[in-house]
This record gives sequence, structure tokens and C-alpha cells, in this order.
Amino acid sequence: MDLELRHLRVLCAIADSGSVGRAAAAIGASQPATSTQLRRIERYLGAAVFDRTAAGVVPTTFGAEVLAAAREVLARVDRLGQAAAPDGERLHRELRLAAGCPALTPGTLARARQLRPELRFALTPPDDPERPFDLALLLDHPGSGLRATPALAARAVATEPVFVALPAAHPLRHHAEPALADLADERWLLPAADGGPWAGLLRTAGEAGAFAPAEVRELPYGRREVLDLVAAGLGAALVPGSTAPVPGVAVKPLLGTPLWLRYVLLWRRATVGPQLADTLLGAAAAAHRELAAEAPHLHSWATRTFRPPRT
Repeated sequence: MDLELRHLRVLCAIADSGSVGRAAAAIGASQPATSTQLRRIERYLGAAVFDRTAAGVVPTTFGAEVLAAAREVLARVDRLGQAAAPDGERLHRELRLAAGCPALTPGTLARARQLRPELRFALTPPDDPERPFDLALLLDHPGSGLRATPALAARAVATEPVFVALPAAHPLRHHAEPALADLADERWLLPAADGGPWAGLLRTAGEAGAFAPAEVRELPYGRREVLDLVAAGLGAALVPGSTAPVPGVAVKPLLGTPLWLRYVLLWRRATVGPQLADTLLGAAAAAHRELAAEAPHLHSWATRTFRPPRT
């Protein structure tokens, strides 16, 4: 088979819904047909795009790269032949952006302005009822239940593993992938201003029987401030795999990769049209690729974890 745009759209639909069955319903196809098409695409690519779990599917490391490229290709194709935005997407005011993941926001906005210089943004807290957002860039986890609504559209930008940040002198510093169960006695430091669902991830791990954290402290700081506390030996923290290196901190994958994060873009259908949404998705995906490229621990994990099949 030849890889076509419709195949890229199928992959994105599966990633967005987290399930082959839900993706099939969204694109108006049967689940068996969509499963068959996914297998054909993966055979063509030579590696699995998704890992199958009891709760649905999550992208593999290779799949995350494929999906980022697919979203960029689809966004570019949708812009072909359109010298200017349609009248419905001409912006005469600032777009209110609820920034729930500070690490990804600056790069996303910079790339969006490169593609659409007329865009203007005003930042607003994600939970401020006085200033409802036009679009939001959030961190959640694949099983969070976040779904699109008649008023709000939702698309996944990228999915990545959750790592643990430990003091550089920690006894497990030489372990390539420490187990969560071996970290139960740590003091866990959660950055409340980071936007990540850290408390929910710890609960998920506990409910799955992976471990029972002895002490959890939610702090009114961002991720970098919490990592400075980790470097000082005051505790451990969960972080996205794409977190940049910090002096005094050892960032490690977790054994079995039990926890995952998802970057999600939400937008109001009434104020953000499809073309602009695709532009923003492509910008966010490119910003995430840049973050991931600056994280050597993520690259090392991917090198160990992803083994292309022999041909």
C-alpha cells in the first residue's frame, strides 16, 4: 500500500480518542475495518504506532514521532491554496489562551505567530470563570476522560512517558529504570503551578497497586522550583519525559513505563475555526519536538525501549 493522507487522519483519530473503537465511530467506519487499516499502516511503517492496553491505546515512542509529523503534514495540506484566512477566521481581537503547561506555551505561541503573524494572544488562568478561554493548552493523562463537547473541540498534541526526578546522589541513581515500588518511602513534591495532573497520577499508580506513597506535598511552585528542591535532597518529583536536564537532578524512566502524560489543545468551536486550529496544533507539535530533542534521558529511554523489527 501507499501511505495516503486518509491514513494519517486515521492515526490522528485513534490518538485523539485513545481507542480504535471510538476512532472508528468518529470517522464513520467499523471497528474491524479501522483495526485492519491500522495493522496495514503499521506494517508499511515497519513498527508499532500504538501500544494496546486494557484501557485503550497509547502511542509508542516511534508512534509519537509519526503522529507529530502527521499532524504537521495535515496542517500544511489544509493550508494549501489558501492565501488568507477565511472571513470566519479573520481575527480582530486577542485570543484568550488558558496556559496549563508552561513548558510548551512559549514555543507554541512563537511558531503560531510565524505561521499567522496577525495572531494576538492574551494569557488567562485555566480555571478563571470571569475570563473564559478561546483555546487552552493543557496537560492531562490518557485515562483522564477529557473529551470534546458540542462547544469545545479537543485534540491531543503529543503523548509521552512520565519520569521520576531524584537527587543526583540518590541511592538509585545508577538504576537505569527504578521501580515505583522502590520509591514509596520518598517525599513526593508536586508543583501546583506547573499545570500537570501529578496528584491524579500518584493516585492512579496507587490504585493500580504499583506503590503507596508515604508522603505527598503539593507546593505552590512551578516545575523548575520543585526540581531545585529535588536537587537539594528534599524529595522526589514526577516530571514529563521531555523535561530538560537540571544540575543536581537525575531524571530517570520508571520501570515498565506505568505513567503517561498527554498534551491537549482545546478550543471553542464558535471562535476558532478548523484552519486556525490546525495551525495551532502544528505549532504545538513542533514545540513539543523541540522540548523532546533537548532531553537526553528521553532519547536514551527511547533507544532502549524502541526496537524496530528485523527485516
